[in-house]
Amino acid sequence: QVQLVESGGGLVQAGGSLRLSCAASGRTFSIYRVGWFRQAPGKEREFVAAMRWSGGNTNYADSVKGRFTISRDNAENTVYLQMNSLKPDDTAVYVCTAVPSGGYKWDYWGQGTQVTVSS
Repeated sequence: QVQLVESGGGLVQAGGSLRLSCAASGRTFSIYRVGWFRQAPGKEREFVAAMRWSGGNTNYADSVKGRFTISRDNAENTVYLQMNSLKPDDTAVYVCTAVPSGGYKWDYWGQGTQVTVSS
């Protein structure tokens, strides 16, 4: 099993920045891909960004491309989501997720961290 714990959310003004962290523990060697999703009140969960656990192969939702960057600290087994030029529409609960090796679904999920962007 893999455990994912997010942190770094908060309240920020539009145009500001936040960096979310996702600390992975457990069978981290079994992770193939890691990503971030978000869910705003009354809306469906949507994909934000993802990368291969070993590095590279990043992809982003069109709505965040050029503003958000996903990265990983190999030594700490931590994945980051750097969010710049934040907009009120970015307000949501951000959740870290992972695909296990040999799998194709986002099987592991964290609890999420709230990001609120004020106008």
